[in-house]
Amino acid sequence: MGLLQERFKSYRVPQKYMEAGVYPYFRAITGKQGTEVEMGGHKVLMFGSNAYTGLTGDQRIIDAAKAALDKYGSGCAGSRFLNGTLDIHVQLEKELAEFEHKDDALCFSTGFFVNSGVLAVICGREDYIICDERDHASIVDGRRLSFAKQLKYKHNDMEDLERQLQKCEPNAVKLIVVDGVFSMEGDLANLPEIVRLKHKYNASIFVDEAHGIGVFGKEGRGVCDHFGLTDEVDVIMGTFSKSLASIGGFVAADFDTINYLRHTVRTYIFSASNTPAATAAAREALHIMRQEPERIEKLWKVTNYALKRFREEGFEIGDTESPIIPLYVRDVEKTFLITALAFNAGVFINPVIPPACAPQDTLVRFALMATHTEEQVERGVQILKKIFVEQNIIK
Repeated sequence: MGLLQERFKSYRVPQKYMEAGVYPYFRAITGKQGTEVEMGGHKVLMFGSNAYTGLTGDQRIIDAAKAALDKYGSGCAGSRFLNGTLDIHVQLEKELAEFEHKDDALCFSTGFFVNSGVLAVICGREDYIICDERDHASIVDGRRLSFAKQLKYKHNDMEDLERQLQKCEPNAVKLIVVDGVFSMEGDLANLPEIVRLKHKYNASIFVDEAHGIGVFGKEGRGVCDHFGLTDEVDVIMGTFSKSLASIGGFVAADFDTINYLRHTVRTYIFSASNTPAATAAAREALHIMRQEPERIEKLWKVTNYALKRFREEGFEIGDTESPIIPLYVRDVEKTFLITALAFNAGVFINPVIPPACAPQDTLVRFALMATHTEEQVERGVQILKKIFVEQNIIK
């Protein structure tokens, strides 16, 4: 056995939880994503999905993906930079730019590649990238790849953000990078105050709208539109794997910024382009989302019901303002146990433990889709209440 294998031989943390019967990962779903799914012959209510618009099983999207598969084949066999650009890639980029009220957009094969690639090149050695401490892992990886100076501020603490801005050279590029909706806790970035500080310190703003698109703003444009501040945000990114029922991502900005990114981002130039089926699915989902505003209205109706019920039953749900509802457990072992007990009782939820949160902030994440009903939410609340009471987390 080599040194590499010796290093990992002792890594048995997953096996510990497997032996305890509470390992919560890689559970196989045997059908379409929906409000109820079957997993190994066991039906559960799905409250662990990011499909906020509930479009993942929509037949119109499936048909669009099938048509693209028939027309273009299964893949592009190359990067967008060379032979991998299809006309539907270009069409989707134009539609996304118009959707986000920006000049132009670029599509990537994953949302992770947007952040990790764009942030690696958008700032230079004498520039600054300033991040919220709870920004997504893809943002963390992107800034680590950058040669820019790295600064971090306490979560949604605008006084600390200002202190970080004061450390920067006045004439340097200063890019504030923030999630519009924080994916674990469900709270929103304080974008109005960030914009105020942008002007005070001549900074720029990059907003990750992965969990904002399809949820906030007119036609589901996101948090930037929700606050009426799209024109103040320099760069907007989004993913297709949540509200847009596919896989991939995009970045939207002014012509000159996109022109630079198109020719410098390594995760764009050196990665195969998104498949025809995934591209067509995202495009059709975008059309449906814009044409059916009632879908977002339904999402908010069921979200508000869930928020009300969890508060009434005494759950600690923090500062969430979105369909992402954190149910705080504040104990790693109990977080795994509750996830397993909920699954056995017919509710799928996601455990959130370090490094996705601080050790004292462990939680289970309950997320809503437009297709959930109040009756399904009520079943979920009652099942989880029983478990949380039995585990002495709430009374």
